[in-house]
Amino acid sequence: MLQALFSPAETQRSPSRFGKDLPQLLAIIVLALGALGIIAPFGWTIQGAFGDPAEAVRLPPQWIPTHPNLDNFNEMFDRLPFGLFMWNSVKIATAVTIGQLITTSTAAFAFARLRFPGRNTLFFILLASLMIPGQITLVPMFIVIRQLGLYNTHLALILPGLINPFGVFFLRQYFLTIPTDYEDAARVDGAGPIAIFLRIMLPLAAPGMATLGILTFVGVWNDFLGPLVFIQDENLLTYTVGLQKLQGIYGGALGPTAAGTVLGVIPVLVVFIVLQRYIVKSVIATGIKG
Repeated sequence: MLQALFSPAETQRSPSRFGKDLPQLLAIIVLALGALGIIAPFGWTIQGAFGDPAEAVRLPPQWIPTHPNLDNFNEMFDRLPFGLFMWNSVKIATAVTIGQLITTSTAAFAFARLRFPGRNTLFFILLASLMIPGQITLVPMFIVIRQLGLYNTHLALILPGLINPFGVFFLRQYFLTIPTDYEDAARVDGAGPIAIFLRIMLPLAAPGMATLGILTFVGVWNDFLGPLVFIQDENLLTYTVGLQKLQGIYGGALGPTAAGTVLGVIPVLVVFIVLQRYIVKSVIATGIKG
């Protein structure tokens, strides 16, 4: 019986199975180390937000505060209207996200499904605009915003953000993955392009829309250059500029700055948790067709 258990066939099968599992094991180890490298700085920031200043600079780092408290958060709100900064960022990011989903989805549907003269040329120009850095267009945009009387208003940040060539390209690729049978059936029932777009394409493209919404919200939330250039009134500042002012006030003090950083991650984390299941689904779908 023991000889049957340890037969040559079984002993030869184990090394081959190990050889097949080895790449997967190495991949797991590499991914785990990468995840640890990403999580460790944020864990240190959380410790600095809820711990004492002396513990934040201790080496080796202390990951769990000895006496957790909210002193850093209280001090942060006492020195700056950080709640107002957070609200301004939420308002701007939400407005840009909703507006951008409307403009990009309609343009993407036109490029993906409609036939009109110059469609390919316009799409090529759209893709070419992705290669232009935003810093190049900053000065012309500042002049236009100033002439329109929108300087030092939230509209100076919202209106330019409504146009996103990448969003048009992303949703176009997603629309191309939807079978045309749905449209053909709708046309037989007498539906026009607008009805097809609203009743068929948008519901089927919900994962792609959700993913683009996450990317847009996070991008606008983390924008620092736009609010720094177009906003002067402190009551209109966003979270990112408010965090920079907080660093200027406290200099090398880590506690209040870490508290502001942790507070600013919460809205983005909530949006990601709510919509995360759409990310992989939409990315896979957009890679099916070119």
